[in-house]
Amino acid sequence: MNSTITIEYFGHSCFRVTCAEYSVMLDPYHDDSVPGLKLPEHLTANKVLISHGHEDHNAAENIDVVHTSARDPFLISAITVPHDNCGGQKRGMVRMHILEAEGMKVVHFGDLGRMLNTDEMQRLHHADCIMIPCGGFFTIDAVQAKTIIEKLEPRIAILMHYRTPVSGYSLLEDLDSIRKTLPETEVLDSTSLELSGQESGTRIVALKAVQ
Repeated sequence: MNSTITIEYFGHSCFRVTCAEYSVMLDPYHDDSVPGLKLPEHLTANKVLISHGHEDHNAAENIDVVHTSARDPFLISAITVPHDNCGGQKRGMVRMHILEAEGMKVVHFGDLGRMLNTDEMQRLHHADCIMIPCGGFFTIDAVQAKTIIEKLEPRIAILMHYRTPVSGYSLLEDLDSIRKTLPETEVLDSTSLELSGQESGTRIVALKAVQ
């Protein structure tokens, strides 16, 4: 591997993924859209990806997009999936973004609302890192997330879209409850992690949000 991929967490479902000094922001949220959370001011990225149009995921204007002559190392694709368990009839559709760079694959699930189908499972199997919702109600819950993680066998699964003691929607499961289903979850006192492609097995982690 020539480079690592750095993944930073900003709470809820918002991440910045950086490789070779090129960064992609995923699902930034509007101020006051997620209780207890506000993005830092003057947050920068070279590109912004939005999974769907809800205010807790679509605040592209809150990100200062930096144009650069540096090569974009990411090959980006998407899978469209429903935001609910009834084909999108309740909450519409979302895009799961797949970022590939340096021989590694990072997948942001957006607000996935149902189990993955066989084709999706095959496409995402053995991803190096997935960011997966687990709080339930608006998305899949911890039990469904556990099943998906077990079937996909990613090197790292980062939990998102859950409630913490200081942030998140009251309808979502909190991390203590989620860890009863996913007891192997590592709660890290870090806002970021690095992928090198050298990890083995599957780690499930919860990151601290940048404030």
